[in-house]
Amino acid sequence: MLREWRAGTVEPGGDSPVPDDWLTVDVPGKPAEFTGADAVAYQTTFPDPRGDEDEHALLVLEGVYAHARVWLNDSFLGEHDAYFEPCRLRLDADLHAENELIVECRRPDDRFGGSYESDRVPDSKSVPGIWWGADVETYGDSRILDLSARPRIDDEGARFEVRTTVLAERALEDSVTFSVKPEGSRRGRGMMQRTAVEAAPGERTTVEHTIDIRDPALWWPHEFGDQSRYVLRAKLGDDERTVTTGLCSVEYDEDGLAVNGVPVTARGVNLLVADPADVQHAVDLNATVVRAQAHVPSPEVYEAADEAGVLVWQDLPLTGPGPFDVERGRDIATRLVATNEHHPSLAAVGVHDDPTSLAEDSLGSGVIDRLRLRWRLWRSEYDRDGADAVAGAVPDWLVTFPVIGQPGIDADATTLFPGWEYGAATDADWLLDRYPAIGDVVADYGAGSLGSAEAGEDIPGFDHERHNQRVDGDRDASRAYQSDVLKTVTESLRLHDADLLIASGLRDVAGAGMGVIADDGEPKAGYDALKTAFEPLQAIMDAPTAGTETELLVRNDLPEGVSGRVAWETGDVSGDEEFAVEGNEMTTIESVTVPSDATRIAVSLATPERSVSNTYRL
Repeated sequence: MLREWRAGTVEPGGDSPVPDDWLTVDVPGKPAEFTGADAVAYQTTFPDPRGDEDEHALLVLEGVYAHARVWLNDSFLGEHDAYFEPCRLRLDADLHAENELIVECRRPDDRFGGSYESDRVPDSKSVPGIWWGADVETYGDSRILDLSARPRIDDEGARFEVRTTVLAERALEDSVTFSVKPEGSRRGRGMMQRTAVEAAPGERTTVEHTIDIRDPALWWPHEFGDQSRYVLRAKLGDDERTVTTGLCSVEYDEDGLAVNGVPVTARGVNLLVADPADVQHAVDLNATVVRAQAHVPSPEVYEAADEAGVLVWQDLPLTGPGPFDVERGRDIATRLVATNEHHPSLAAVGVHDDPTSLAEDSLGSGVIDRLRLRWRLWRSEYDRDGADAVAGAVPDWLVTFPVIGQPGIDADATTLFPGWEYGAATDADWLLDRYPAIGDVVADYGAGSLGSAEAGEDIPGFDHERHNQRVDGDRDASRAYQSDVLKTVTESLRLHDADLLIASGLRDVAGAGMGVIADDGEPKAGYDALKTAFEPLQAIMDAPTAGTETELLVRNDLPEGVSGRVAWETGDVSGDEEFAVEGNEMTTIESVTVPSDATRIAVSLATPERSVSNTYRL
């Protein structure tokens, strides 16, 4: 119905939503013509959608970035201030035979634009607009506006805590009928329950109900089992709404990470801007987690994660130093969880990303540089009271990381950048040995490299000075350096038993960046390096150096124990050994003396089910 749109720039929050000039645009979308604009007004016309006098109409906008005001036929309908939550407005009172709708979208006037308002994401990716969908829905005397099912698994069993929001046009005294059955099931194993609902004319009311599930089929990450899901349907009169959900519990404590009670070591990648295709890219990289870094992805991204068996670490849209409104943060956290809690992939919530910075200049890896780094870490400070208060609004069934930041500020999840912000990639071992706690949950690590850009080309948001201190050469040298850093730091984290490690990142959003996939879609050298380092079952050399003795280990992130044979070769020296390692464990195979003239070590691992390799350049 809402097919033809025009748009133009306006003053943010001004009295008039009408621009000086209109341009034809596509909605949903991010019109490139308005890159850098603070506010954009979108206009469309449509006929009265109601078929008869008993029908009613509702405007539904999804992904309205970031704050919006809406007018219908010059009458102000309302406003909206959370782009990840659908904006729903009743239209009846202001509808004509032909109608003009204007939606003013403007950048946030608070700290909760997240990565979209940082220099890490280009302005073309954060154009104020209607990003995900726009439609007008019609309905009868009542409408089920929203249906959510919070999955719960504990000692009391498995259940869905259902929340249903109903809009009543007339006085309502009825029952909502709930049915739930396994996805794809046409018969059997389903159940049906009813709960009463009452509302006055024009009232929105929320009904809560608990549905117990007998003999539950659980949802698992893709390396651990099936992605079993359930279809929940709510029916009220002639109106109904469905949601697909699943049963999964994620816990994190001093014993580590557990999914459905099974110990897990999770490997993942950061997403600065998320598309559904990114989920499959993550699977192809042997990742089990994607972190939506300081932004909220579309429902399609969550659906892709549910289907693929990829856990989602969801940040609040809050990043960088500076104070923020705690009550606004608590409101955002509450609404964010309520919008996405039915997704079994939702595993963790982060609150404040990168609240501090070590320094603008990079540090080397010499003795003096290490002393300077230790001094900076000792002097670092961050008042976490606000982040903790916001985290208190997140339900206790979700893993929560209030503070995500550099070592030295007692962060709940560490950003760790040896080889990029300080030292060399091999200094990861020194840092993890000296400060073991920083390696439990690592939310960000890696190095930047050129994507489609040429050496010397200025890319906004990319630290060219830091890059040029590390890399002397062209695009190939840039990508090779990133590849070495990712391999070295990933293996250090796995050898130090990290519970959760997230590499930065999956995909560049400009001509250069931290991604292992360039902005033009081409995989960089770091793609294969990270894929190999992320193999769930992998043979790893502990910091091999020519002329020294090093340990050969096998790391198994799979849930079940495995056995097989591992072999290595370097120069004229080679060997092989049988191994057996339990699920989510690591075992040492033996010590290997590396010849002083060796230039590489090739390691291979084979079991009846798989074979993997790993190569070290010395």
